[in-house]
Amino acid sequence: MRRLAPLLVLAAIFSACDRSPRIDPNRTTIAVVPKGTTHEFWKSIHAGAVKAARELDVDIVWKGPLKEDDREAQISVVENMVRLGVKGIVLAPLDETALQAPVAAAVRAKVPVVIIDSGLKGKAHSSFIATDNYKGGRMAGEYLAKLLKGRGRVVMLRYEEGSASTTAREKGFLAAMRRFPRIKVVSANQYGGATTETAYRASENLLAPLKKDGKLDVDGIFACNESTTFGMLRALQDGGFAGKVRFVGFDSSIKLVAALRNGGIDGLILQNPFQMGYLGVKTMVAKLKKKPIKARIDTGETLVTKANMDDPKVKAVLSPDLSEWIR
Repeated sequence: MRRLAPLLVLAAIFSACDRSPRIDPNRTTIAVVPKGTTHEFWKSIHAGAVKAARELDVDIVWKGPLKEDDREAQISVVENMVRLGVKGIVLAPLDETALQAPVAAAVRAKVPVVIIDSGLKGKAHSSFIATDNYKGGRMAGEYLAKLLKGRGRVVMLRYEEGSASTTAREKGFLAAMRRFPRIKVVSANQYGGATTETAYRASENLLAPLKKDGKLDVDGIFACNESTTFGMLRALQDGGFAGKVRFVGFDSSIKLVAALRNGGIDGLILQNPFQMGYLGVKTMVAKLKKKPIKARIDTGETLVTKANMDDPKVKAVLSPDLSEWIR
């Protein structure tokens, strides 16, 4: 029965997300706080956290804001978890600055914090587990430049101000573009926002002035996360431009995988969110047991194209089966 405890806690949180969970003082309970709970990316992190919790016989509380731009909601979750008496917090911070004070307060209250996915300013947290996002963005830029044979007009759709992970990707992409003097970045200042709907509207606005005589006056596009990639994909599909312009995105979902297979997307840069969730919980348990832990753990990045998407190793990251860990 004890091995089922993490799942029981998770089920309680999901079925009653507005109520505070019950924390068993006789067990180790770790809060895992994502940026949001709707994107496929966070479901993979959730599944990885459950796997680690089962292996280590600890409980996890999975709770985060519904929208990825609700900083106050995420701050409230962190503060509430400290009050509830969790032993540690694994956090994907929405904002590298806004979450700095709540994390420092948690650590002062003897609740250690491990950061995953996106960076946080300050030195209060114990470890940072994530993709090398700058490298991932640079990888996207280099691949797009290769597709364009080093020349053409390119646009980039950003995600959200304050998000350290996507900001690093954007910087990496632009750094790659500077290596190709015959590539012109014609737009790099538009933000897609926290949802696929806001990203879709931003994509429509970005592309509108680039439409001329039924054609799109741009050769390549980069979008820096799951929601911006899907929002841009929808805008291209609606305009009849999908597959007619080179397009590289970031992260994965069922619809993005389908677009990669049918040519609507040329490449996706993948993280390993399952591994982030898994290592986040494992690292926290090691911290609580006073074992040595690494200050920085790189979970890697992979370029996926139509040519390699069915490779078993790539497929395991592109389309993971999470059914064993979460419903």
